[in-house]
Amino acid sequence: MFYRILTDLTVAVHFAFLIFVVAGGFLARRHRWLAIPHLLAAGWGVYVEATPGLVCPLTPWENTFALRAGQAGYQGSFIEHYLVPIIYPEGLTRAAQWVLAVLVVVINVTVYAWPRPRRAGEDE
Repeated sequence: MFYRILTDLTVAVHFAFLIFVVAGGFLARRHRWLAIPHLLAAGWGVYVEATPGLVCPLTPWENTFALRAGQAGYQGSFIEHYLVPIIYPEGLTRAAQWVLAVLVVVINVTVYAWPRPRRAGEDE
């Protein structure tokens, strides 16, 4: 039971990290202190997607915990195992990985470049 909980927790953290990589810029616009951690996370996400054969360190942890819990681990990355069946049912190609990496960059550059609305009482 303990390893099943660790498996689920690791998958949840992994998924939350992916959401932060893609959409964390929106949080960073509101909470400026998140900009540096978000840019580092986004950089890591692009690096992992754009580098052939590189797997996020959370993936082996998920597999190890799943195996110890008596479940089957999986081959490939978190994205290939959990998200590709939803987004790309036939599998993740190198071209698709590059598209994902570019998409992360484009989304985040757009979010950071978009002018922030001024709030009442803010200095210009």
